[in-house]
Amino acid sequence: MSSKYDLTVVLPCRNEKNTVGICVKKLKDAFNAYKIVGEIIVVDNASTDDSRELARNAGAKTVLAKRVGYGYAIRTGIRRAEADYIVICDCDLTYDAYDVVRLYRLLKQGRYDVVIGNRFAGGISLGAMYFSHKIGASVLSLLGRIKFHNHIKDYHSGLRGLTKEAADKLEFKTGGMEFATEMIAQASKAGLRLGQLPVHLRRCPYPRKSKLRTVRDGLRHLLYILSN
Repeated sequence: MSSKYDLTVVLPCRNEKNTVGICVKKLKDAFNAYKIVGEIIVVDNASTDDSRELARNAGAKTVLAKRVGYGYAIRTGIRRAEADYIVICDCDLTYDAYDVVRLYRLLKQGRYDVVIGNRFAGGISLGAMYFSHKIGASVLSLLGRIKFHNHIKDYHSGLRGLTKEAADKLEFKTGGMEFATEMIAQASKAGLRLGQLPVHLRRCPYPRKSKLRTVRDGLRHLLYILSN
């Protein structure tokens, strides 16, 4: 592998004007502290606020997803990534920049092709996740483990990473929240080496409307598991 960047961080973003600029700055500070030559790609997913401009002002590259959806945003970011290692992270300050570095380091060790952050092992702050989401994520992750024969405990973590080489082997087709399940399922089917990293989920420090729809998104994950 060879690239001018050590790491690409992909941040899917939809109306996160309160946090995206801070998130980019924290990541850049982490890059500097750990001497990482990195790029940050903020993928605008139909924002109607100033998220894209604020991200650019903070030092990120910004691109526009042509189609609306969590999966489409991440797929856009992965295609634009120039580094050998790619980490995907939410930009609402619920994940720590140091956990991004830890996940990158685990990938760089070469033991894994794909690493998924495990919030259930790393801890979830009070108010960071609705109880219904915890139950749904646990059940769907269990079904995913059974169906796709892997050991991943948290299928829906917003912090995950993969090598560029692994990304080139995977053919993603979904565009919604079910992409989180598809990524793990496709990696398993391709025989890639899957790893996990305990990460802590924090409550967003700013008022925001959750993008998740418990029933709708849960059904999309379930249908993917049952049909693939």
